[in-house]
Amino acid sequence: MTSQTAPYGSWFSPITTDLITSTSIGLGQVAVDGDNIYWSELRAWDKGRTVIVRRKPDGETEDVTPDGFNVRSRVHEYGGGSSIVADGTVYFSNFIDQRLYQQKPGSEPQPLTPDISMRYGDGIFDNQRQRIICVCEDHTQQGKEPTNTIVAVDLAGNSNPKVIVSGNDFYIAPRLSADGKYLAWLTWNHPNMPWDSAELWVGKVQDDGSIGDAQKIAGGVDESASQPEWSNDGTLYFIWEKTGWWNLYRWQQGKVENLTPMSAEFGKPQWGLGSSTYAIESTNRIICSYTQKGIWYLASLDVNTKKLDTFDLPYTEFSGIKATPGKVLFKVGQPTQTSELVQLDLNTKKIEVLQRSSNIEIDDGYLSQVQPIEFPTSNGKTAYGLFYPPQNKDFTAPEDEKPPLLVKSHGGPTAATSSSLSYRIQYWTSRGIAVLDVNYGGSTGYGREYRQRLDGTWGIVDVDDCANGAKYLVSQGLVDGDRLAISGGSAGGYTTLCALTFRDTFKAGASYYGVSDLEALARDTHKFESRYLDRLVGAYPEKKELYVQRSPINFAEGLTCPVIFLQGLEDKIVPPNQAETMIEVLRNKVLPVAYVPFPGEQHGFRNAVNIKRALEAELYFYSRVFKFDVIEEIQTVTIENL
Repeated sequence: MTSQTAPYGSWFSPITTDLITSTSIGLGQVAVDGDNIYWSELRAWDKGRTVIVRRKPDGETEDVTPDGFNVRSRVHEYGGGSSIVADGTVYFSNFIDQRLYQQKPGSEPQPLTPDISMRYGDGIFDNQRQRIICVCEDHTQQGKEPTNTIVAVDLAGNSNPKVIVSGNDFYIAPRLSADGKYLAWLTWNHPNMPWDSAELWVGKVQDDGSIGDAQKIAGGVDESASQPEWSNDGTLYFIWEKTGWWNLYRWQQGKVENLTPMSAEFGKPQWGLGSSTYAIESTNRIICSYTQKGIWYLASLDVNTKKLDTFDLPYTEFSGIKATPGKVLFKVGQPTQTSELVQLDLNTKKIEVLQRSSNIEIDDGYLSQVQPIEFPTSNGKTAYGLFYPPQNKDFTAPEDEKPPLLVKSHGGPTAATSSSLSYRIQYWTSRGIAVLDVNYGGSTGYGREYRQRLDGTWGIVDVDDCANGAKYLVSQGLVDGDRLAISGGSAGGYTTLCALTFRDTFKAGASYYGVSDLEALARDTHKFESRYLDRLVGAYPEKKELYVQRSPINFAEGLTCPVIFLQGLEDKIVPPNQAETMIEVLRNKVLPVAYVPFPGEQHGFRNAVNIKRALEAELYFYSRVFKFDVIEEIQTVTIENL
């Protein structure tokens, strides 16, 4: 079939918002219970509800979570670690009331905790004492900062949880030894984040179930520990960045030892609870993932010889790793296929796909192939990104035209881009808009030194890297320098607004629940992130002037291009008033501005209707600003002052 000639941005694409949202799911937490495999699915088409699915030994799958329940914890607002399974019984946090529920096979869920303002997550089952040990976040004291502890929840139900570890600002990852005699956990205090300075502790479980004789094993200033797991022989494994890289360690007979002394990251920042980048397959072998230069690998580690053998697999992303003797489960991604939950037979090396995040079948002719790039940035340094050129087998552009570029600034900012196939990126490239997904300084996956580039420089280093990435592509003749846009959510929204306010590189932008006022963020945000900016900007209010200087809201006169704001009205992490205040300034300046609020949404959009609306609104906005026609029928958005 002969391709049609049409301007970039005007190409008709089979990758529609309906296709993206109607059939896709988010694959979440993975668990193994006997011969049954469990995982959670975030279903945008079911009003953003998360349900637990069970796969039986015969391969049949069924939903475990009944209608009316949504398996999602709000500990630290980001949640995670929202369910566990033991002997066929599922224990989970319910989103609406945040109570911990017990669901026995064939029965309706029953609450285990009182109906008060307390949140639970990251639990483990204590079989000897018939209780759940988990993280608890107490919001019962109105007007005060929530209290975080580790508690024991008796399976008799409805009694107040018993606090067994307390005293610090934060706790995650309680893990019980196989013999039930020791409990490991992670803890940290303000102003640190868990990737800055989390400590690993171990305590002895006393006869009455309390914890005593606690000792610190690892972690400290600029040395974060994460993901403790016990082997059946009593060895404690964990991730630690003692060398500047998140390597895999073990604690055995009082001795701490690095098992993977490499310039590679075996862990990820602990934004959510329940992360697992490795699993103990046996007392002799660990199955682990690690990343180098933005690409993830899966490997087998012999804990006796410390030999690391990397599997030859077609995937570039691994997460949610769980292992049983001879088999390993994990979620995977790759540049040409959506994420999947798979099982690897360690003996035959055969892969079985258990669930796909999407059953969408798209011809490769519509898919842009990712191109990892390195580019020069400020202070003689190098930054990284993933470039996606326009691709649609049915269309070509006029010879004298170069494509618009959409720069994506990821959230966090302590996070990283993903090399997995994203139809939300292909949505743009298949319409003729190039995309650059930037791993700016401060991103994870490149060691502590690269991550700490952002210390004290948020709003500068990230912005420079995004702008310099766009300029690099212009210099290579790959994109149109007069049609550069930038888009980001949350912290990425802040980078977006800074780039539009303090630089003149971009001609348009889209802020998804982005920060415009750092002072407001420091004052109004939730406990988990309430001191995050101490490291990224400076202590507040001592460094108030820095917050003023780095806040786009205070320099809106520097904004000279159109911006669209997309905001959840129940967002507790970045409250709507930040977007609305910025919008009012733009209105008064008579600059083109669009506002799309979403009732019921929090930090990140989960409802399929809202995801569709947001993507189409952003496309329509760019079509008006960059003057290209949208062939398909999409809902328009009001653009003031255009």
